[in-house]
Amino acid sequence: MPNGSLSLPARLCLLAWDPARSGAADTARVHHLVRAGALTELAQHGLLIDDDGVATPADLDSRTGDAVLDGLLELVRESLPHRWRTWVRLHARVTFDAVREQLVAEGYLRAEKRRVLGVFPSVEYTLARVAVARALREETRRVLEGPLPAGEVSERDAAVAALAAAAALGVPAGAGSGARGRDRITELTGRCGAAAPGMRKIVGEVWGAVSAETAQASAA
Repeated sequence: MPNGSLSLPARLCLLAWDPARSGAADTARVHHLVRAGALTELAQHGLLIDDDGVATPADLDSRTGDAVLDGLLELVRESLPHRWRTWVRLHARVTFDAVREQLVAEGYLRAEKRRVLGVFPSVEYTLARVAVARALREETRRVLEGPLPAGEVSERDAAVAALAAAAALGVPAGAGSGARGRDRITELTGRCGAAAPGMRKIVGEVWGAVSAETAQASAA
């Protein structure tokens, strides 16, 4: 995928921006998608492990060097134990806001100060690198629908595609539906859960939380 230096939550946050409108819906579903990406990346680094369904820090000292990921890791360390699905939602906006500011600092997004009704200050975020967002969407589509075997897809690309499909954000409508689509999602979920013991369960839990919320929103 383009810009391989971007973290998993940063890619998912950028994927949520619609290049056609240069804006993103600041919704709970986007927040949860970004948080799901951060949890998955921390687990892939071995910094969060599964303890009977509970997201558990592997130790008290390790860091990734990424301010967003390390901030979430510190939050988990300082909080009461919670299951993975709870962490997808709990204080998810904190992670989303931090990733968004990170993308602004790196030039992917632009923050424009405005005044609502000419009085109240606000900030509007827009895409600064539209071509990158388009390329990211196209590559995600190819991972979901293309002929490349899941085993040859990178773990990070597999995670981006599987989680984006679960949230129905930044992917073609109906991605992952039908027998073929469901089989592909299963393969990609397995691929991004292959990094370490217990990862398949972790990714399954995180994916399930995002997918269940998306189904509930669609039904409503």
